[in-house]
Amino acid sequence: MSKTNENIQKRLRRIEGQVRGLQRMVDEEKYCVDIITQTSAVRNALKSVEDALLEKHLAACVVTQVKSGKEKKAVEEILKVYKLKR
Repeated sequence: MSKTNENIQKRLRRIEGQVRGLQRMVDEEKYCVDIITQTSAVRNALKSVEDALLEKHLAACVVTQVKSGKEKKAVEEILKVYKLKR
C-alpha cells in the first residue's frame, strides 16, 4: 500500500472514531452546539480525505491519461470532481 493510501486509511479510521463519538453524544443527549461542533470537525476531516484523493488522482491517473492520449477523459474527470466539490 502506498504512503498516500496509508495516510488516507489513518484519516478514515480517525473519522470513524469521530462518528462513533457523535453517536455517543447524541445517545447521551449532549449539548446540541457541542454536537454540531463535532459534526463540523467530521465534515472538515472528510474534506481533507477528498483533497488527498484528488491530489493522488491528478498526480497519477490524470497524468497517465494525458500521456496515453486520453486528454478528453482526463478533462471530463477533472470537471466532474470540480462540480462535486463545489
